[in-house]
Amino acid sequence: MTAHNPIRPTPDQNSLIALGRRVLQLEADTLSALVGELDASFADACRLLWNCRGRVVVVGMGKSGHIGGKIAATLASTGTPAFFVHPGEASHGDLGMITPDDVVLAISHSGETAEILTILPIIKRMGVRLLALTGAPGSSLAREADVQLGVAVAKEACPLDLAPTASTTAALAMGDALAIALYESRGFTPEDFARSHPGGRLGRRLLIYVSDIMHKGSRIPVVPVDAPLPEALVEMTGKGLGMTAVVDADQRLCGIFTDGDLRRALNKGVDVYQAVVGSVMTRHPKTATADHLAAELVPVMRAHNINGLFVVDGDQKIVGALNMHDLLRAGVV
Repeated sequence: MTAHNPIRPTPDQNSLIALGRRVLQLEADTLSALVGELDASFADACRLLWNCRGRVVVVGMGKSGHIGGKIAATLASTGTPAFFVHPGEASHGDLGMITPDDVVLAISHSGETAEILTILPIIKRMGVRLLALTGAPGSSLAREADVQLGVAVAKEACPLDLAPTASTTAALAMGDALAIALYESRGFTPEDFARSHPGGRLGRRLLIYVSDIMHKGSRIPVVPVDAPLPEALVEMTGKGLGMTAVVDADQRLCGIFTDGDLRRALNKGVDVYQAVVGSVMTRHPKTATADHLAAELVPVMRAHNINGLFVVDGDQKIVGALNMHDLLRAGVV
């Protein structure tokens, strides 16, 4: 005889929303309780990590391991060197990654995770300091720790009170609290953050300067102020930036000529074969300096509805040129 699973009706919208709200409310209540229980041990934990001369080595099994990986990544990206070691692998060679100058941050809700307890004697003999995140203050892990942070929860969000849910949320939030407390205490800046994230959008916005992406030397379109308009058109077209700089006798920028200026000249009936560029250029154009962050130019260009500008030095002599396409390629837009 074949057993048949009964066909269950699809839950309705309201019941699903109610279940979701119940879980979120329970976990929110868990975090609210954690706020009220935070005490001097948190400051002790921060000082322990602050004074670490090596790296913070995070260990945890199962769901706690996933949380540990995220905590290690958050610490590392906010100025506290850290990495995750799987405690099961630690017993098979990865303990060699831990040095006496490190601090081990161990996460175990029960405080009795066998794989973690197995490596504690070795860690202790090395003189490595131990910070425990546990929901059981009287556990083996808590007793061995130099500092313990309580992350106990009244109840898991799982209706059977089995699957780690509220407890992992509490551990994750405590890890964030440690990372950000250290981050702010160190005076970590956006530039520091960007150096850890050079491939991300923030990193590009904070690390790329105008000098890094501007066109230089012979790639800069330039004509003298008395150049015939056809000559300016050839220069503008040949350099492919949709503009050319116009300079005076001292090679200082005195104007810019763009596709828009050409259209305006034609609308006014200007004889493009007889005019000089100085008579139709835009005077006093927006400029940048080489030490500007490239991202700072984006709002300026958008506000003034311009697609390109020239880079000048303190004497208003041209050292570079760029347009919106250069900013897009650099990933700062």
